[in-house]
Amino acid sequence: MIQTIYFNEHDGFLEKLFDRNQFEFEEINNKVDKILKNVRVRKDKALKEYTLRFDGVELENFLVSEEEIQASISNVDEALKNDLMRAKENIKKYHQKQLKKSYTLYEGEEVILGQLVNPIERVGIYVPGGKAAYTSTVLMNAVPARIAGVKEIIMVTPPNQEGKIKDSIIYAASIAGVDKIYKLGGAQAIAALAFGTESIQKVSKIVGPGNIYVAMAKKKVSGYVGIDMIAGPSEILIIADELANPRYVAADLISQAEHDEMAAAILVTDSEKLAKKVKEELRFQVEKLERKEIIKKSLRDYGCIIITNCLNDTVQVANEIAPEHLEILTKNPFDIYKMVKNAGAIFLGEFSPEPLGDYFAGTNHTLPTSGTAKFASPLCVDDFLKKTELVYYSKEALLKSKDAIVRIAEDEGLSAHANAIKVRWED
Repeated sequence: MIQTIYFNEHDGFLEKLFDRNQFEFEEINNKVDKILKNVRVRKDKALKEYTLRFDGVELENFLVSEEEIQASISNVDEALKNDLMRAKENIKKYHQKQLKKSYTLYEGEEVILGQLVNPIERVGIYVPGGKAAYTSTVLMNAVPARIAGVKEIIMVTPPNQEGKIKDSIIYAASIAGVDKIYKLGGAQAIAALAFGTESIQKVSKIVGPGNIYVAMAKKKVSGYVGIDMIAGPSEILIIADELANPRYVAADLISQAEHDEMAAAILVTDSEKLAKKVKEELRFQVEKLERKEIIKKSLRDYGCIIITNCLNDTVQVANEIAPEHLEILTKNPFDIYKMVKNAGAIFLGEFSPEPLGDYFAGTNHTLPTSGTAKFASPLCVDDFLKKTELVYYSKEALLKSKDAIVRIAEDEGLSAHANAIKVRWED
């Protein structure tokens, strides 16, 4: 079900892992190009055709009405409402610490430098509705946007064949501060947000995960609008020693493998005994789960147990892979995490499993994938803010700097730049 390799063999596995490039599929690429172009030209008419073709439902109006919202809210179990509200408050409390303010630096009365921090005015959130519909995605994207001060939050999510949105998705949107919800999914939804249609206003930035069509569409519209990141398949890497509980390790590996067939679940350990027990647990636990066929394929194709000689080698593998989720199930996780340089999120100890971050702790679950944690960060309030630089020099201050500016400009061969300084001192 899952392969076992040794540290000196792991380079080949890493190559396979990083080759999970979902943007090399020419057929899908061409389909997305056609969808984007069609929606840009034919707008709502194209959206209606794609919704009928891909979602199997004919819609005259994509906007979820206030009556539909209230009906959905009343349908949600009260216990689940309470749980989602608690999760929302945890997310809010964590992300409020990230909010940045404008600042101004004064150098006497002659020079003022500053930074203006303003929210993006209109943001689009994509919420998947395919193999699973994620209420948590709504909260993780909308709450930071609202904290940032975004004026209008638009959410798109695919309808079911009855033309409805999952009730809990609508409830999550209502408590997170989403302004408008549209029954729209796939690359066509990204096109609508990026270019605008008769019924949907163009946004300035699109955030949220989706399938390969959504991810590719986001990549292609980047530049017309901002995007958060190109989300690849989910992944988890677990660092564990001989003291780790194999049941917990196996369960946590499976928790990510169930996302889709291209998800990666990786255990890195210096204990062959633990590796053997984890493989036994995987076989046992998978058979009890609803999505076992997806899990089996994921573990077979992209799962791996890497056996190392020492702790340093274990951490080296983790830093090379730069996983989306990193769990440390060792005797002293608080010592080891300081050695980790590349990871989207780190979970410490056997009672901090990855689903805690997915749903409830308050940290964001929109994380860099496919090794991008080497340079990228989790979704945060900053993703919904834009910064503008502020510069003021008095005549006296510019006089002190003008010769240096002119020399630098002339060295670059930009005489007009130099002239814009010189002209202020010509008779």
